[in-house]
Amino acid sequence: MNEALNKISNLKIVPVVVLEDAENAHPLAEALVAGGLPCAEVTFRTNAALESIKAMSKAPELLLGAGTVLTIDTVKAAMDAGASFIVSPGFNPKVVGYCVENNIPITPGISNPTDIEMALEFGLEVVKFFPAEAMGGVKTLKAISAPYNKLKFMPTGGISASNIMDYLSLPFVIACGGSWMVKGDLINNKNFTEIKNLTAEAVSLVNNN
Repeated sequence: MNEALNKISNLKIVPVVVLEDAENAHPLAEALVAGGLPCAEVTFRTNAALESIKAMSKAPELLLGAGTVLTIDTVKAAMDAGASFIVSPGFNPKVVGYCVENNIPITPGISNPTDIEMALEFGLEVVKFFPAEAMGGVKTLKAISAPYNKLKFMPTGGISASNIMDYLSLPFVIACGGSWMVKGDLINNKNFTEIKNLTAEAVSLVNNN
């Protein structure tokens, strides 16, 4: 695996962030780092995403990714803004191909064997199982991963403190994406102390089980 994915594998959790206001980006980065989880996937679900990535990239210890990346132009913008890895909700061959050709770490979303075989064609080692819980959770992931023993997964979607260990206990899961420690209302209300506390609890959970 590349350096970014190795770091993610060690951290075990990728906080999936939706930022409505870029002013909250830097204090959020500080809260994640203080909570012991120096990682974030900033999703392109809002107009503030690009400026938020720029702001969070000023925290040098933070492993910063861009999520909900749907186009090559967004890949370019995200990387120029300071992102280190790319995540997409589905499997777009153009986006994946561009990232592979330019040595940009990408974890595209998959939900079935056809998606997985496309990922293998591009030489990917890790894919995102999304939306994990809605697609059947651990049971489905076990079933669709069985024929592909060289591929690793990062389940995202419906992951919480109550079920993350069900996924992380699987040998082919390197990490999970989750947003319970970075919920929108906490960010919008600037409750960064609570974000830090929830982050620390999440880190303790995945490291002590």
